[in-house]
Amino acid sequence: MPRLDFRGLKCPLPALLARRALKRAPAGQTIEVLADDPLAPVDVPHMCREEGIEIVEIDLQDACTRFVLRRPAPANPG
Repeated sequence: MPRLDFRGLKCPLPALLARRALKRAPAGQTIEVLADDPLAPVDVPHMCREEGIEIVEIDLQDACTRFVLRRPAPANPG
C-alpha cells in the first residue's frame, strides 16, 4: 500500500493531494495518508464524501492522523 506523508502541510493541501493521488490510482487501490494538520481529520473525510472515496480506517496518533483510503471500483452496470 502506498504511503503519502503530508506531515508539515497545512489545510487544504493534505486533502487535495490525497484526492489527486487517488484519482491517478487504479480502481480499488488503497493508500495510506499521514497528516499532522489539526484540520485534516475534518478536511480529508469531507473530501472523501464529496469524491465517493472509501475511508477504510482513521487512526489518531498523538499529533498525527493516519488515514487508509480506497479508490472505489467502478460500478458494474449489470
